Amino acid sequence: MQAPFKLLATAVLALTATLAAAQPKVAVQAITQVAPNLPQYTKVDQPLLRDGMAKATGGRVEITLSSWPERNVNGPEVLRLVRSGQVDIAAGPLTTVSGDVPMLDGVDLAGMNIDIKQARKVADAMVPVANKELERLGIKLVATYPFSGQMLFCRKPITGLEDLKGLKVRTNGPSASDLIKSYGGQPVSLAFGEVYTALERGTVDCGITGSGSGNGVKWPEVTTHLYTMPVSWSTAGYFVNLGWWNKLDPAVRTQFEKTFAEMQEAQWTLGVEATEDGIACNVGRAEGCKMHALMKKPMAEIKPAANVAASLQQHLAGEVLPGWIKRCGGRCEGVYNDVIAPITGIKYTAAK
Repeated sequence: MQAPFKLLATAVLALTATLAAAQPKVAVQAITQVAPNLPQYTKVDQPLLRDGMAKATGGRVEITLSSWPERNVNGPEVLRLVRSGQVDIAAGPLTTVSGDVPMLDGVDLAGMNIDIKQARKVADAMVPVANKELERLGIKLVATYPFSGQMLFCRKPITGLEDLKGLKVRTNGPSASDLIKSYGGQPVSLAFGEVYTALERGTVDCGITGSGSGNGVKWPEVTTHLYTMPVSWSTAGYFVNLGWWNKLDPAVRTQFEKTFAEMQEAQWTLGVEATEDGIACNVGRAEGCKMHALMKKPMAEIKPAANVAASLQQHLAGEVLPGWIKRCGGRCEGVYNDVIAPITGIKYTAAK
């Protein structure tokens, strides 16, 4: 009795493939992660976006997917590539692209979200606000995701954030620069691909990146101490060209929406796993190192002191928040207090 059902299923699959083949192909250009070996790329973007969309549409959607280095992209220009239509889909940390849209930096200000669950709540709450800003540029934010927890990799011994005084620290965005300055450090702006050499030569003393991301680009080879408290999560986004998005066949757009929702969940789950795995691999704990490279020369693991959260809140309120609002404009004070403060519990009060 099962044979007729198998024949029917085969016929349905064949009909689906035939219908897909009859529809015009959708060729898509996408540039996502900062390196091709990151799990965000190999475990999510490649299988779910590139391969998943092709499978779900019977081959109708063909995505040419590249990482930043493969297309000579450094990061700040991601939104411009999407806006101009040079790419249909792109991804990058919100703080990296916030030069064009300062509102984006408010999603994950340095020192604000030590906990990834809070980072997710803030990101979810800020998506509608961000899209009001992005629509003016012809761009839509369709999903958010974190990297592994953003930590300090240092080539000099440190025991905490107070030890950054006088040190040159490569930061990953303007709010991180404000945080480092508030602790007496000297923030340095460098493209991600240039940091390894700068650390190797000693032109910077520390760098901030994800525990897993730093492992992927081999920072532990040129640093010795890992401060294992996330100052942020480098919350990122997948962006699409709004004109292209609106012109998509509704069925294709619906499938993209389903795919991005699946990717968002996978990436936030991966953020937790990659953070712990990155730490384990960097400090030489083989039993906890599954997805990154185990370092032959383990880093020293520096755990945060019990009072670090209170210290960060003080620096956030005193330096980081005012710095962001100055860059973003007065209306961002209202956005922060209305949308973010109810989640973080830290209200912004302008200095008198």
